[in-house]
Amino acid sequence: MTTEGPRAGDRYHHGNLRAALLDSALEVLSESGVAGFSMREAARRAGVSQSAPKHHFGDARGLLGALATRAYRQLCERLEAVDVVGRDVGERVAALAAEYVAFARDNRPLFDLMWRMTQFDFNDPDLVEQKHRALRALDRGLRGQDAQRPDSANPALVPSYAVWSLVHGYTSLALEGAIDEDASDPLASDLLPAMLRLLDVTPADRDR
Repeated sequence: MTTEGPRAGDRYHHGNLRAALLDSALEVLSESGVAGFSMREAARRAGVSQSAPKHHFGDARGLLGALATRAYRQLCERLEAVDVVGRDVGERVAALAAEYVAFARDNRPLFDLMWRMTQFDFNDPDLVEQKHRALRALDRGLRGQDAQRPDSANPALVPSYAVWSLVHGYTSLALEGAIDEDASDPLASDLLPAMLRLLDVTPADRDR
């Protein structure tokens, strides 16, 4: 007698439906992009009914927003794992910038989604929390362990926003092929550090 294995839809009964839908949504996103994303297809791949995702996410915007939030969380975890102890401010910023670029390369579909502000609620509290967490991680590069609390009105955060803008711009250009990242090309290895130096983020009083 053959025992039938668990069906994909059985994940719902184990409380894993939300995670299963996020995983299947990532598959659809990776294959079809944001423009071709279908919540119905994500549900099909998770082995549940078309209406099941609505209980967790409401609509496609809610599902994409949850996926973007997870992407920000993953980015933050990688940035926070960068060791800044014993490094000067230039080394810290360079290491965080390199990790940011690496995350984007490793997770291109998610990275593209993270900035599609019209595709989901960019002001969702969970998403905002992760955006602030990312800023704190980058600010840690400038201040070591004395990172500032995220506050758009705090002028002390201007250098951190500048670093984020520069690194993100470099990353976007590299992903689109506008910057040749051939490892054998000295420009590829020197360009980002040179751009960071132009920000003048290493005055003596900021590294004390």
